[in-house]
Amino acid sequence: MRRQSFLRATTCALAATALPKAAFSMQTNDKLATPTGTIDGTLEVSSVSRSPVVLIIAGSGPTDRNGNALTMGLHGDTYELLASDLARRDIASLRYDKRGIGASAPAMSSERDLTFDTYVDDAASWLQKLRADGRFTEIVVAGHSEGSLIGMIAVQKAPADAFVSLEGAGRPIAAVLREQLKPKVSPQLYAQADSIITSLQNGKTVAGVPADLMLLFRPSIQPYLISWLKYDPAIEMGKLRIPVTIVQGTADVQVTMADAEALHRADPSSRLVVVDGMNHVLKYAPDVSSQAAILKGYQDPSLPIAPQVVDAIASAA
Repeated sequence: MRRQSFLRATTCALAATALPKAAFSMQTNDKLATPTGTIDGTLEVSSVSRSPVVLIIAGSGPTDRNGNALTMGLHGDTYELLASDLARRDIASLRYDKRGIGASAPAMSSERDLTFDTYVDDAASWLQKLRADGRFTEIVVAGHSEGSLIGMIAVQKAPADAFVSLEGAGRPIAAVLREQLKPKVSPQLYAQADSIITSLQNGKTVAGVPADLMLLFRPSIQPYLISWLKYDPAIEMGKLRIPVTIVQGTADVQVTMADAEALHRADPSSRLVVVDGMNHVLKYAPDVSSQAAILKGYQDPSLPIAPQVVDAIASAA
């Protein structure tokens, strides 16, 4: 039985200070062959001959291996910074361009063919590849945002030694979508969105999507949403039989403490690490009342990763 613990990591001066770059880290391009094309990633290792390795799984949207989605204004280098900080502690990592993004673009023929389970299978295949590599002693999966759910399902398909959820939702995406849409659209438009979500939950695509909802519910993305909507993160968390750490920042405007607590309840033996003042992209927001301060970490690669995140992953390795 894993020891139940609850850590509250208080933000201090270190949270605003970057960890030094790994002095002897080495980056190499790594490739994962799949039936529909190659997934490209970066393997970063330190100077030690054998070490733990962390599989970093990206969040939602067109996110590349470094944690950026330039078309959406996201350029914080979150995963690149995380990999460098881990290498400084002699922990290797593998981060990769999502299928259809960056160097992995050829692996996706069309958006309509993509499903949530495809992402899960990609992560599970990376796990199998890392397991076969004799340089690594343990494998830790660190899933960020949507990657948290992808990771917790992937470790049920391929063996890992520990799982870390970084700002992962604790409720089904249908509940999250409804919660986010209701205060932002008119009652009439919300009723239409609610009807679309219900249809997708029932496995049925919707042809007549209003123009104002097309970006979210365009026909080509609906198969992906249908495959995603069937999962409840809390249920999947409850299935895990490996040590689990849940990391949540109090300045996250996308995923809340309620989500982290829901995941923690699903696995009471998990370790819950709360980082005061950390936003969704794992960076310190000095003024949690300021939207501009919270969002700065999304666009400023000079801002460091909160060191408590690195501590949490390193202690899981």
